[in-house]
Amino acid sequence: SQQKIFKAGDTNQDGQLDFEEFMQYLKDHEKKMKLAFKSLDKNNDGKIEASEVVQSLKILGISISEKQAEKILQSIDADGTMTVDWNEWRDHFMFNPATDIEEIIRYWKHSTVLDIGDSLTVPDEFTEEEKKTGQWWKQLLAGGVAGAVSRTGTAPLDRLKVMMQVHGSKSNKMNIAGGFKQMLKEGGVRSLWRGNGVNVVKIAPETAIKFWAYEQYKKILTKDDGKLGTVERFVSGSLAGATAQTSIYPMEVLKTRLAVGKTGQYSGMFDCAKKILKREGVKAFYKGYIPNILGIIPYAGIDLAVYELLKSTWLEHYASSSANPGVFVLLGCGTVSSTCGQLASYPLALIRTRMQAQASVEGAPQLNMVGLFQRIIAMEGIRGLYRGIAPNFMKVLPAVSISYVVYEKMKQNLGIA
Repeated sequence: SQQKIFKAGDTNQDGQLDFEEFMQYLKDHEKKMKLAFKSLDKNNDGKIEASEVVQSLKILGISISEKQAEKILQSIDADGTMTVDWNEWRDHFMFNPATDIEEIIRYWKHSTVLDIGDSLTVPDEFTEEEKKTGQWWKQLLAGGVAGAVSRTGTAPLDRLKVMMQVHGSKSNKMNIAGGFKQMLKEGGVRSLWRGNGVNVVKIAPETAIKFWAYEQYKKILTKDDGKLGTVERFVSGSLAGATAQTSIYPMEVLKTRLAVGKTGQYSGMFDCAKKILKREGVKAFYKGYIPNILGIIPYAGIDLAVYELLKSTWLEHYASSSANPGVFVLLGCGTVSSTCGQLASYPLALIRTRMQAQASVEGAPQLNMVGLFQRIIAMEGIRGLYRGIAPNFMKVLPAVSISYVVYEKMKQNLGIA
């Protein structure tokens, strides 16, 4: 455990733990311990009893008996009173680094609940307990259903975004109201959901592949002590995202083609796939693949960085009685971080969509990523790279709200605490 403290404390990684680093370690550590202590001390009497340990672990989905809880307390309890006060708690955990305090990590794990339609986020972490009890697949299932409902609920805004990305230009000033009118006139109310079928169908394979790949990459990148740092997590997450995107990319192309398609052009996703294959060959199914993969890096990087920043700010300034920030803070942080990630990767997403749709736009030159980039900048300036961003951001709040509500309902039905 001394080595652990050393690793946690040696912030500038010079292999020496100097006095300043040690003080900083103690300060950070004490704050986290104080929060963990307070959140365990349910009746606020300044002591932790066995029943409080049982209760707290139950909330985390781990059930233990009073006897086991007493054992845990005995290992911390120095004066034999069978309760643990702050001094005993501090002395015990001061030299067992804060990585033991799973709670803070558990509350703040980057949630799969948020489905903003672009699932570029880092996949969920599951604890050993959740893997053993099979809770993990229930959570993935609940997340998938929540995603399907929220994507369907916000599909009209999503289709509008795609239309604006592909057809919006200086001459064609497509705004939100005008865009909806145009779509309604062209294909009626049903056309607002065009492309949503593929968008929902791809949730399952994408989630499954991403989750599996993430576990594999994590194994490869884990340090000797079995702990995963932020960098490893980011790398594993990005690689897992890239792996999943690669395997389901043809579905992305289908979704775009259907969304920009005219009424009667395709009778469904299979018809669309057949026609693309016949006219343009297999290559068409990977159009826009490069900007898509490149987009994962700024998205995931900024998403993670902003999330960590918001998390530490909250823990520093607003966490008074427990490490649990509550639903709204978590959803807020998640929404803000993924919105920042989207802002950063949006131009790449726009270029990807343009390339996916290119062949179906009559008489349009077939440009590669760099060519398209240059052309958009030359003709429309930087603003051209952000066409369709308004409906994209209008979609965020309803998408997050719908997926959260559905996720909670699904959890109740599946019996996940």
